Amino acid sequence: MVAFAVVPVAAAVPTPDQDPFYAAPADVGEYPTGAVLQSRSIALYGLPLPISAWQVQYRTNDGNGWPIPGMATVLVPNWPWFGPGLRPLLSYQIAEDSLDVRCAPSYALRGGWDLGGANSYIDTLFIAEALRRGWAVVASDYEGPDSRFLDGVNSGRAVLDGIRAARALAPDGVGPASPIGAWGYSGGAFATLWAAQLQPEYAPDIEFAGITSGGVPVDWPAMAHGVDGTMQAGLAMLALVAIVKNEPDSGVSELLNERGRAAVAEDAAACGPDFVIKYVDAHIDDFAAVPDVLSHPYFRAATDRQELGGSAPVAPMYLYHSTTDDVIPVAGFTDLLGRYCAQGADISSVYSALPGHDVTALGEAAGAMGFLADRFAGIPAAPGCHGG
Repeated sequence: MVAFAVVPVAAAVPTPDQDPFYAAPADVGEYPTGAVLQSRSIALYGLPLPISAWQVQYRTNDGNGWPIPGMATVLVPNWPWFGPGLRPLLSYQIAEDSLDVRCAPSYALRGGWDLGGANSYIDTLFIAEALRRGWAVVASDYEGPDSRFLDGVNSGRAVLDGIRAARALAPDGVGPASPIGAWGYSGGAFATLWAAQLQPEYAPDIEFAGITSGGVPVDWPAMAHGVDGTMQAGLAMLALVAIVKNEPDSGVSELLNERGRAAVAEDAAACGPDFVIKYVDAHIDDFAAVPDVLSHPYFRAATDRQELGGSAPVAPMYLYHSTTDDVIPVAGFTDLLGRYCAQGADISSVYSALPGHDVTALGEAAGAMGFLADRFAGIPAAPGCHGG
C-alpha cells in the first residue's frame, strides 16, 4: 500500500465552532437533501500535495428528520482516471468517535491539529491508497454539527447525503454514472453500514457497487463490558456519555452517581482519544448509582436502538473482523452476519487471525481494497454468503 507522507501543519486553522463556513444557513431546510450549500478549495493537511481538495457544506437530515448542515471533504488526485468508465467515488468513513466538532475529520484534513483527530491522521494510509488508484474520495463529518456519536440514523443519512453532495460538486472525472463504494473500520464501519441499511429507502438514487467494513461495532453492552477496567475503558465511558447527551430522556442519566454526573458535565465535548487517556483502567460502575449499569434495561434499550442488522444492505459486502479483537468481541460480528444473511444479503466474510483490533485494521485493508477495486471494474460479486 502506497501512502503520501503527511505531517499535520501547525497553521492557524480555526476550529469548526470558530469557522463561519460551518455555520448553518438560515434556509437550510429549503434545499433538497444532498444539495451543496457552499464549497471551498483547501489544501489537504495544508500541504502542497498533488490532490485537489474541497470542503463541501450540504443539507442533510438528523436522526429525527430535521434539516441540518453536513460537512464533507472531497479529494481527487491530480491525474487522469485510466480505468473503464468514470472515475470511481469512494465514501470513506473515518472513525470520528467523539463528542465535539474539533474532533471532526474535516478539521483534521484541512490541517487543523487536535489529538481528537488521531483517527483521521491514521486513516490517511487508506485514503492515500484510494487516491493512488485514481479514485475520488468523500469523507463526511457524519456525526453532524452536534457530534452525535452512537446515532446510527444520523450517521447513515449524513454519509448518503455527503455522497450526493460530492456527485453534485462533480470534481474531475466524477459524474452521476461513477461507481460508488463505501468503506469504514470500527466507528467508521458503524456509519458505513448504517448508510448501507438506510440507502434503499432514504437514497434510492445512490447505487453502491460494493461495501467494505471491518472491526464492526455490534452489541454495544458487550463491547462496553469487554473494555471495562482495561486500557480501553474510556470507550465504554464515551458510549455512556454519548447516550446521556443524545437521549436525555432515556433514563440513563438517572443511573449515575455524583461522580458520573460530573464526568458527563466535564466530558460532554471530549474527543475519543481524550476518553481513552483519561479513563485508563476505569470501572464504569464507579460512576453509577446502580450495580452493573452496563446491563441495566435503560442502557440496553438505548443501545438496542443503535444496533446494526435491522435490515440488510442490498449492495454486495466484504466484512472482516479479528477473532481476537480486544475492543469489539467477535461474537457480535458473527451474530450480525447471521442476521444479514437471513435477510438475503450478499457477503464475503473474513474471520482474521491477525491479533487484535488495530492490527487487523491495517493487515486486512488490502482485501477490502481489492473487493472494491473488483466492483469498480464491473466484476460481479459472488451471490449469497460465503467465507468465514
